[in-house]
Amino acid sequence: MTESTTADVTPDEHGGLWRGDAGELPDRTRRVLLRLVRGPYLSGAREAQLWAVLLTDEAVLRSRLADLFLELVIDRDNEFAFVRNAPSEDAPKAVRSEALTFLDTAMLLVLRQTLLSEEGRGRVIVGQAEVFEQLAVFRTPDRDEKDFASRVNSSWNKMQNKLRVLHAVGDDRAEISPVLRLLVDADQIRAITSEYHRIARGGGGESAAPSTDAEDDTE
Repeated sequence: MTESTTADVTPDEHGGLWRGDAGELPDRTRRVLLRLVRGPYLSGAREAQLWAVLLTDEAVLRSRLADLFLELVIDRDNEFAFVRNAPSEDAPKAVRSEALTFLDTAMLLVLRQTLLSEEGRGRVIVGQAEVFEQLAVFRTPDRDEKDFASRVNSSWNKMQNKLRVLHAVGDDRAEISPVLRLLVDADQIRAITSEYHRIARGGGGESAAPSTDAEDDTE
């Protein structure tokens, strides 16, 4: 493989972004398209320039995403957007669901319920300890406290670093992203709630967790 030269990456006479570029979208629109496909979501508060382009070029972005069997979801009030699989049983699944443990999914439910209960009050901040306390019911007899704490801590880290539905604001405290209202759907909530009651009645054991619609972040 030869080393790239400056000529290899400069726009050609036909207006492409590099020699041989067959794309039709301008650079800024391509960057938003790529950001959406990479996931897990685009935040207007954190990526203001991309958000502005998204709103300006929404129609063409929806069209290009539809070509990939993807649907664009935009929450203008809370300023976030993400893509999900097209709502058709015949369409191939373009978005890879994030593999979650049951504790991951249970934590998502706890965070979502907290977010909804505080809706309209501005930023929703939670402490790690209070979330962990709500998940304590899921510690089954075969899990000692240290092992369970390690698993819950792993879920907390995944919420921050992988799914990005938590944003650290201090020691052991984080802001819940409003995108979480849409990432967990009604069927998943029913499944988790049912499992919560089963374990609370003494059913024990960890069940397989339903996947979220959050895209697997490959960055």
